[in-house]
Amino acid sequence: MAGIIADACTKVFLAVIYTAGAAALGHRLGVEAWLMIACAAALLICGGIEIGYVRSRPVRTYTRLMVTYDTGWVLATIAGLLLAWQGSNAAGEVWIGYQAAGAIVFAALLVVARAPGSAFGGTASP
Repeated sequence: MAGIIADACTKVFLAVIYTAGAAALGHRLGVEAWLMIACAAALLICGGIEIGYVRSRPVRTYTRLMVTYDTGWVLATIAGLLLAWQGSNAAGEVWIGYQAAGAIVFAALLVVARAPGSAFGGTASP
């Protein structure tokens, strides 16, 4: 459970950093400040949902979702780095865009995970 809380807190921490430094970080990454804010909002929502469901969802569900999200994050990071090395302006958009979209998908799957027949763990344990 500590790992789940740490993952959620990391998302919340990134949300705070992205919000506080939206203009400066956005400039460095080549993205608009609004995208940094949108990403921060998505991460904050996801982190809050993770914390909110920590006792009502199976650890297995969390583990699957965290591994999937983090794998996508690594792939988006590699894609962003490759684009940056090629001089593309889309590198930051790929990286920040994935974090925003991935966090929303993560949160949505966590919310529906309790539904019978869910692909991510079925019913929660009491």
